[in-house]
Amino acid sequence: MNDRETAVAGRPAPPAPSPGGEGGLRAERVGRLAGGRLVVDGVTLAPRPGETVGLLGPNGSGKSTLLRLLSGVLAPSAGVVVLDGRPLGRTARRTVARRVAVVEQHANTSTDLRVRDVVALGRIPHRRPWTPVSAADGAAVAAALEATGLTGMADRSWHTLSGGERQRAQIARALAQEPGELLLDEPTNHLDIQYQLDLMELVVGLPVTTVIAMHDLNLAAMYCDRLLVLRGGRAVAEGTPREVLTPALIGEVYGVRAEVAQGPGHPVIRFLRQAPARPGGAR
Repeated sequence: MNDRETAVAGRPAPPAPSPGGEGGLRAERVGRLAGGRLVVDGVTLAPRPGETVGLLGPNGSGKSTLLRLLSGVLAPSAGVVVLDGRPLGRTARRTVARRVAVVEQHANTSTDLRVRDVVALGRIPHRRPWTPVSAADGAAVAAALEATGLTGMADRSWHTLSGGERQRAQIARALAQEPGELLLDEPTNHLDIQYQLDLMELVVGLPVTTVIAMHDLNLAAMYCDRLLVLRGGRAVAEGTPREVLTPALIGEVYGVRAEVAQGPGHPVIRFLRQAPARPGGAR
């Protein structure tokens, strides 16, 4: 998607890439072994500054593992993840934590924290141990609460929030880190449709580069600039939603029949029932 298409879609144009193309977070032919099996196999991903990249694929395709490699939680068995041209494994953890924020599928705590306290956890990478909260910390938390529509809930207990409100609080915590890159692992799972749409509108409007693992193909088509489709740990397709989401690709990767129409600015997928079995087992 070019700058003009982005503006038409109602989103701010992404910032220009850094000189030489060395900026940002990239995975270069990364692989990851688990239990003697390659769960990610030679995947390359280089998000452009400011864009939203959707990771698609069935369960077990390697989406969550790839996100953990990008965040530095896991180290690749092959290949390299780099941040601004420097291997992530040779970059200080505090530096990575200031630049790369992660929102997991589920977050919970037995401690009775206020929403404001949860969001303030995002400031930990910016503070030295045992130092008091600074004016910059307070401003970052306030800005994150406002950006996610949680200012009025700042003093509520975490345990009183709905699923959608908890996800917004986690995104606010990530924003308080003031990251350049945001990684989200299926953040719309188990949310009502309204909360799914609200959450995606929030995410794509943020001034960060975003990589988001998703199951819902229609949400991915509506909100992502580019898609990377995984199957069995390998990348099988990459491109815009219009380029990637075809009936053939959906059938190959997900094993289902689908029709794809072109909606206003993005594809619309309609899944078809499987053909009923005929007597004798023929179809």
